[in-house]
Amino acid sequence: MDRKQGRLQGKRMVITGSSRSLGRDFALACAAEGASVVINGTDGAALSAVEAELRAAGAAVVAVRGSVAESAVCRALVEACVDNFGGIDVLVNNAGIVRDRTLLKMSDEEFDEVIAVDLRGPFLCTREAGRVMREQGGGHIIQVTSASGLVGNFGQANYAAAKAGMMGLMYTAVKELERYGIRCNAMWPYAHTEMTQPLIDRAGKTARELGFGEPQQVAAGLVWLASDAAVRCNGQCLSFSGYRTALWRSPVEEQVLESAQPLGVDELQAHFAQADPLPLYRIGGG
Repeated sequence: MDRKQGRLQGKRMVITGSSRSLGRDFALACAAEGASVVINGTDGAALSAVEAELRAAGAAVVAVRGSVAESAVCRALVEACVDNFGGIDVLVNNAGIVRDRTLLKMSDEEFDEVIAVDLRGPFLCTREAGRVMREQGGGHIIQVTSASGLVGNFGQANYAAAKAGMMGLMYTAVKELERYGIRCNAMWPYAHTEMTQPLIDRAGKTARELGFGEPQQVAAGLVWLASDAAVRCNGQCLSFSGYRTALWRSPVEEQVLESAQPLGVDELQAHFAQADPLPLYRIGGG
């Protein structure tokens, strides 16, 4: 594709965690559509390889090595985008790690490490990008969440808490930042990656049979969400596998009882005796 005719032509983007896996494909896809990109990762060799790949394709790219758990790194990412490209239009909070273990066996360190990268990092990057976007008159912040954050996942209490926290961060950012012309959305990429491979192995099925798309296919969802074609989206969560997509509803009230008089235990008991507990969402309906 001619980058000059791309859907993201002129967009200046920061994509965290883009030295490997899905983040790499996000960066390649966005650059192919005309975006100038700041890429990021902690593995210097992997980061340099992606940078070289992007340059060979004719993309405008800057690499910033470091962990988004560190405030200085997040500031450097935004500054690199402003210094090299003149501003920042889109921030994609994609960086993430896993330290899987069942809840009762998980250590303090395993919980804290994941929260530092997967939740503190998005907060820090959102804050730094938001400050610049406010001054320049607008922008777009995309949080990359997951099934764990929306519906939970066995063995991922730390990761699920962080990804659910990203959703709360997104909803709050919508309320605080829309007055500055800053939109905030989320994406759940249903992709075959290093993180999802253990789940696929346990199921004994292929990635496609379980509904996972390959990273280069799933990257199309991010391209669309980051483009002006999705300008109506604010406070939305898009799931995309390359084969299936949906928007996820934010929490809503159900089984409501309201009274002009204070409700006591007896009233609660009578009301909920007639109300079925809400079902838990399960992927694939299983």
